[in-house]
Amino acid sequence: MKYEKDPEPLIHINDLRRSYTMGNTTINALSGVDIDIYPNEYVAIMGPSGSGKTTLMNLIGCLDTPTGGVYQLNGTNVSNLNDSRLAEIRNREIGFVFQTFNLLPRATALHNVELPLIYSGLNQKERLVRAHQALDQVGLGDRHGHRPGEMSGGQRQRVAIARALVTRPSLLLADEPTGNLDSKTGTEIMNLFDELHKAGQTIVLVTHETDIAAHAIRQIFLRDGKIESDVRMGKL
Repeated sequence: MKYEKDPEPLIHINDLRRSYTMGNTTINALSGVDIDIYPNEYVAIMGPSGSGKTTLMNLIGCLDTPTGGVYQLNGTNVSNLNDSRLAEIRNREIGFVFQTFNLLPRATALHNVELPLIYSGLNQKERLVRAHQALDQVGLGDRHGHRPGEMSGGQRQRVAIARALVTRPSLLLADEPTGNLDSKTGTEIMNLFDELHKAGQTIVLVTHETDIAAHAIRQIFLRDGKIESDVRMGKL
């Protein structure tokens, strides 16, 4: 699925495979997946339990390496990189948002957001400026000094989104980002993702909920480790 105004894909996946061996049994979690995702796309990856969507998310997020095939992220072939190089790519190119927030409980919102920048070599002044900007971007300009236990679930997820954005990543990768939230708060978080996409952020969202996937402009449905459908729902 290629668009004239986006000549080069941000994500290029060709014949991607991932298998696991358990005893004498080989499980093919992914069996030859082909995907191109372009800058400023908003993609939902869906599928039932065991479809391969979590495996695909781990590969896209450079949290795992494929058994075979090619994965290029922003022009870099990351298929066969070692752990330290994968960590560099993750820190530079990918912002993660998880269902469980993964915040440090004793750290303030500002410090939680600042944390990824410590590994990038920025000085403290620049780190704090960017952390403040990221929190402002998600609507938490008045919560910089609050700790996770002093915030609601929706606010904690906003902190997690700010932390994902602070490195200015090429890709925002979200795994069931509303899974621990009530429906009203979940809608507010998805509206925030919509705003980030409109501002130019590329987003890949992994979910099993159709109402969450409906926010995306493109829906990829997996079944048995293969792509069953790939549909563009709206306009860029």
